[in-house]
Amino acid sequence: MDVKKLALLVGALVIAVITAVMAKNMFAGAGAQQAVAAPVPTGPKVLVAKKALPVGTIIDADSLIYQPWPKELMQSAYYVEGSTDGDPKALLGTVVRNAITAGQPVTRGSLVGPKDRGFLAAALGPGMRAITVPVNASTGVAGFVFPGDRVDMVLTQQVEGGGDGPALKVSETIVRNVRVLATDQRVTQTDEEGKTEVKIATNVTLEVTPRIAEKVAVSQSMGTLSLSLRSIADNSAELERAIASGDVKIPANANPAQERQLLLAVANRPMDNNTTFTTGGDVSRFQRRSVPARSPSGGGSSDALSTFANALMGKGSAPSAAAQGPVNGPVVRVARGNDVTVVPVGAR
Repeated sequence: MDVKKLALLVGALVIAVITAVMAKNMFAGAGAQQAVAAPVPTGPKVLVAKKALPVGTIIDADSLIYQPWPKELMQSAYYVEGSTDGDPKALLGTVVRNAITAGQPVTRGSLVGPKDRGFLAAALGPGMRAITVPVNASTGVAGFVFPGDRVDMVLTQQVEGGGDGPALKVSETIVRNVRVLATDQRVTQTDEEGKTEVKIATNVTLEVTPRIAEKVAVSQSMGTLSLSLRSIADNSAELERAIASGDVKIPANANPAQERQLLLAVANRPMDNNTTFTTGGDVSRFQRRSVPARSPSGGGSSDALSTFANALMGKGSAPSAAAQGPVNGPVVRVARGNDVTVVPVGAR
């Protein structure tokens, strides 16, 4: 082999080996740099949101946490650990005025306390209203209704009729899935030591729609309102029922986050449809299932109203043939308004 060609071959091999070694070292160095962990901030700890806190969220023990924060990014509006106003327990029961994302520091202007102006307005959701109803030990679940719970509202009343006998006793669930905003003037269920405190309230403030607020206001003049505490699992059941009935319509182009937000809004909305009722006759055989019937000797508009109500409840009755005298043979009953006339077949 020519010496010149041999020298060129050896030189090429040497250059290839050197290039491979340099490339290996370069890639190994780059990988080592990517594996280096980012330095942990060593600055003071500030109060941040553990989860996303939308507007109107009531702060509880699982909402906030202290986290180290870089010194160069510190602001005077942050709650710093060890400061006089940096105790998370002092912020329990406050309401989020401006939305806070998960991991974002909480500022003093983003929260509003129960004694601050505009607190209740900040706790309300968009388009919602606050209404207060009086309760006692029996109608308020013996004090076991706390802010943040969800309740049904039951109206108990007596329906008078135009006839003899006692009035119709009836109870009806008029509203379901209503959020409790406050009991008396308390917006949390804990005392100053952070322990749950059961206390019988005399007034309960609820979050409702404008339409439901009108219904609750008029129902207070009709009878007695009672609160029925709902289970946490009932929200998912109501959501499944709404999806099955077609009340919930999710856009085809919605992403998972939008779907979750839509379903959460539906599960948390108060409802005044598909109400149920129970009369005295459903409880005891000695009670009525409808309003009292019209007295045979009575008359007037109240009797007509009673007859109409009885007909709606399936308890309407017509005068018998014996009341009009004995009739032999086939007859035809002719109804003119509330009067029923028995006419024998073939008679003129």
